[in-house]
Amino acid sequence: MSANSPKQRQAGFRLAVIATVLSVVVLLLGVFTRLTDAGLSCPDWPGCYGYFSWLNNADAIARAERLYPDNLVEHQKTMIDMVHRYTAAVLGLLAIALAVISWLRREDEGYPFRLPTFILFLVVWQSLFGMWSVTLKLWPQIVTLHLLTGMVTCSLLWLLTLRLSGREWRLSSEVMDRLGSVKSWLLVVVTVTLLQIFLGGWTSANYAAFACVEFPTCQGEWWPDMDFKNGFNLMQTIGPNYLGGKLESEARVAIHVMHRLGGLILGLLIIGFSVRLFTIKSTRFRCMGLITLAVLTVQIALGVSNIFLMSPLLMALMHHLASVLLLLVLVTIAARTWTARLE
Repeated sequence: MSANSPKQRQAGFRLAVIATVLSVVVLLLGVFTRLTDAGLSCPDWPGCYGYFSWLNNADAIARAERLYPDNLVEHQKTMIDMVHRYTAAVLGLLAIALAVISWLRREDEGYPFRLPTFILFLVVWQSLFGMWSVTLKLWPQIVTLHLLTGMVTCSLLWLLTLRLSGREWRLSSEVMDRLGSVKSWLLVVVTVTLLQIFLGGWTSANYAAFACVEFPTCQGEWWPDMDFKNGFNLMQTIGPNYLGGKLESEARVAIHVMHRLGGLILGLLIIGFSVRLFTIKSTRFRCMGLITLAVLTVQIALGVSNIFLMSPLLMALMHHLASVLLLLVLVTIAARTWTARLE
C-alpha cells in the first residue's frame, strides 16, 4: 500500500476536516460580528438578554429593555452575535469528540492523541475569551487574544487533519538533506506571521484601521507623529466600553504604522522563504512556494485596498480570510516537512 493511500486515514479524519472548516467559519463570523459593531449587542453571556436565542418579538424586546435599560436592543445585531456563539458552540462539541476519539485510540501506534486534547484546551480558553470580550466590554487585550487563540486553534485543527490523513511525502535523499534550512526558515516565518496576526488584532481592537487613509504614506508623511506608549499600553483600564476605541489619534497611528511595518517584514521573509523552496529539486516544494507567494500577493492587495476603500465589509473579511489561508499553507509545509520520509 502506498504512503498516499486514502485507506490509511485514521479515525477522526473526516471529523477533523469538518472542525477545521467550521473553525474558519467561526473566525469569519467573529470578524463579521466585530465589523458590524455587534460584539456588545448581547450584554450578557452565554445567552442574550436572558434568552438563548436572539430577540425576535416585541414582548421579548420589551422585557430585555426593562432588564437592561442602558442597552438598546438591535434585533439584527443580536442575531449576528448569537449565530457566532452557536457556531462556536458546535465547534466546541467537535473538539470534545476529537479529544474522546484520541483517548480511545491512544494505544494505536502513531495516533496523535495529545494534539486533540491541547486543541480542546484552546477551545475552552477561546470560549472564556469570548465571554470576557462581552463582560469586559471589548477590552482590547481580550479581543486580540480571542482572535489569536482562534487562529492558533484553526491551525492546529488543520495540523490534526494532516496528521490523520495518513499521507506522507516521500523525498529523495538530496531533498531530505535540504530540509534543515527549510525548517529553520519555517520557524521564523510562522513566528513573525503570528506576531503580525497579533498586530492585526490589536489594530482592529483599538479601531486603528482608519488611522491612515493613504498608502504608502500616512497622513501625508512617511513617519507621522505617533504615540507608541499609549498605542501599545497593554495595561489599559478594565471597565469602560471600548466599542469604537478610546485611544487618541497619534496612538492609533502608531498601531497602524507598526502593522504596516510588520506586514513589510513578513512579506520580505515569505519571499525569501519561497525562493528557498524554489531552489529545492522537488515539484512539491516548488508548488508550495508558488502557493505561498500567491496568498501573500492577495493578502497585500487586500490590505492596500482596505486602506483606499476604507475597509468595506467584504474586503475586510477577505483580508482576514487570506491571513488564515497563509497560516494554513505554512502549517501544511511544516507538517509535510517534519513527517517526510526517504523514498
